[in-house]
Amino acid sequence: MIDVMKMLKARMWMKRNVPFLYSWHAYVGYELDLFKAFERGVSIEDVADAYQIDEQLLKQWVNVGVSIGHLKAMSRSRYRTGSMWKLPRPKNESTSGVILKEMMELHIPSLLNYPDMMREKKRNHFDSDKHADTVAKTSRLLEVIALPKMAKLLKQNEEQHVLDIGCGEGGYIKRLAERFPKSHFLGIEVSETVAKNAQKLTESLDNVKIEQADLWEYEPDKKFDTIFMNNIIHYIPGEQRQDLFNRLSKWLNDDGVLSVVTPISGGQSSPPFVAAFDSFFHSFENLHSLPEKEELAEWGEKAELTNLGIQTVIREGSWYIVQYKKASSN
Repeated sequence: MIDVMKMLKARMWMKRNVPFLYSWHAYVGYELDLFKAFERGVSIEDVADAYQIDEQLLKQWVNVGVSIGHLKAMSRSRYRTGSMWKLPRPKNESTSGVILKEMMELHIPSLLNYPDMMREKKRNHFDSDKHADTVAKTSRLLEVIALPKMAKLLKQNEEQHVLDIGCGEGGYIKRLAERFPKSHFLGIEVSETVAKNAQKLTESLDNVKIEQADLWEYEPDKKFDTIFMNNIIHYIPGEQRQDLFNRLSKWLNDDGVLSVVTPISGGQSSPPFVAAFDSFFHSFENLHSLPEKEELAEWGEKAELTNLGIQTVIREGSWYIVQYKKASSN
C-alpha cells in the first residue's frame, strides 16, 4: 500500500510539472527564433543546417513541440509552427518572449537555489549589469496596460514637467512625449547601458531628456507636475522607502501627482505567482521585498501626499498603479 501511495504521489508531481514544458519549449523557441524558422513547413535537417544548431537536440525540441501543440507535423517529415499568435515573436521585435527569458534565466534558477541558500544562510547577488537589459524589456510589457492610466494624468494639463524615475529603455516617455508634445519629459536611469538605449529611442523627440543618474545622488534643478516611478520599489531597502517618498514629495509642485506602478504583496494571502515573485526578490542580498498596500498608504501619508486610489494593472502578477497628490501650500 505504501508503494502504491508513493507511485500516486509521483504521478501527481509529474502531472503538475507538465505546464512547465510549455514555458520551457517557448523559451527555447524564442531564444533561437525557431518558431519563425518553422513558420512555413520545413524539415528538421534544413533548420539545423540553416541555424547551425545540433540536429538531434532540435529533433527532441520538435517532438515536445508537436506533443504540446506548439508545432504541427506535416507530410514528408516537415513541421510548421502552430498558432503563431500564442507564441513569442522573434527576438528582434517587441515580444512577450522576454518574460520567458527573465523567468527561465533569473526567476527559476534563483528559486531552485533555495535549498543551498537556506542551508548556507547566504543569498545570491543580483547582477544588474548582466540582467538590466532583460528586466527593462520586461517592464516595457506593462506599457500597453499601464500607459492609458498614466496618460489620463497628463490630459488634465498638457503642458507639464514630467519626471520618470528609473525610466528603463524609455518606452513610457517616448509614447507619452509623442502624445503630449507640449509637455517636457525627463527620465533618469541608473544603468548606463539601459540609459543609452533610452537616449537612442527618444533622440528624435525635442521634449525628452534622458540622464544616467543614481536616484539618491540626483538633485533636479526644478520641480515637477507629475512623477512616474515604475517597478522601482523592490530595488529600495525597506528602511529607505519612507525617505524615497519624502524625497519625491519635495520634487513635486503643489497639486502635483506621484504615480507608482508596482507589484504588491499580500503576505500569505497572495496569489501563488505573487508569492513566488516575492520569494525571488528575497533570494538576492541586494533586492528587497514587495511592498504591501498598508505600507504604500503609510509612506504616502507621512510624505504629506494624499492617496488618490489604487487600480489594478495586471491581476495575475498583482501589479497595481497607486497615485498620490501633493496638497497645495496655499
